[in-house]
Amino acid sequence: MAAALSSTEWRARELAHHDRADALTADHRARAARGEKHPVWDFLFTYYSYKPAQLRRWHPGAGVVLEGAPERLAWRWYSPGPSIDSVAPDASAYAAEKPDLAALVERMLRRTAARPGQFGCFGLHEWAMVYREQEHRHPVPLRLGQAGTDAVVDANELRCTHFDAFRFFTPEAVPRNRSPLTRADQPALEQPGCLHAGMDVYKWAMKLGPLVPGEVLLDCFVLARDIRELDMQAAPYDLADWGVVPVPIETAEGKAEYVRRQRAFAERGNALRERILESWTGPSA
Repeated sequence: MAAALSSTEWRARELAHHDRADALTADHRARAARGEKHPVWDFLFTYYSYKPAQLRRWHPGAGVVLEGAPERLAWRWYSPGPSIDSVAPDASAYAAEKPDLAALVERMLRRTAARPGQFGCFGLHEWAMVYREQEHRHPVPLRLGQAGTDAVVDANELRCTHFDAFRFFTPEAVPRNRSPLTRADQPALEQPGCLHAGMDVYKWAMKLGPLVPGEVLLDCFVLARDIRELDMQAAPYDLADWGVVPVPIETAEGKAEYVRRQRAFAERGNALRERILESWTGPSA
């Protein structure tokens, strides 16, 4: 039997979700109101082009019946529940409308979680994005200068497994990667040790809309936020003006710290992949 929440229960959870989401996005919303940009945190709202209002919308997860919620029948992928004025997010309706996306999201979540993590990239994808280039995508100075940055890339093997990072490599960095990457190969190569794959758990959760409980969605956002911090700490940029303390991956100590935190993120990411799948498709057999 499907889980059911009384009007009192689900509205309390919705309110708690609003409060938590508002707290998580408060700084971004304040900066946006002032017209200010931030080289670290804007990424969470630009690369992942979801607005704070979308993060704020609470859903109970697939099949969970909300009593006394007739207004949600007008919401996408909600269907009538078993009693008058009850509704529930409908995984079948989602799959019928977006079969290709549903299959892709499930494939990415399951296959990524099933693979062993790889922990030898040391965040060099960001370095490869500026390798031997005088013009950079981000107007932020390089911590070691151009020559020093290039030397770090020259001294290390590029082992990126994430296409959406690889596609921003400079032309001279592309052939230095251990393997060429394509969009078509992404489901076959994504692995839980990749920081960007961990951040993408938030993207997959958001794409599933009401099929993912709001609490899980916010946990995915928090994971993406925490990973983004390390991603920029390990990057070649000098972000001291924004209070970012570097993790110097050009040193043995920096590499060790990066891997330690990378492993913890892999565990958190896989736990969230499992929670998304369980709320969407049910417990694993």
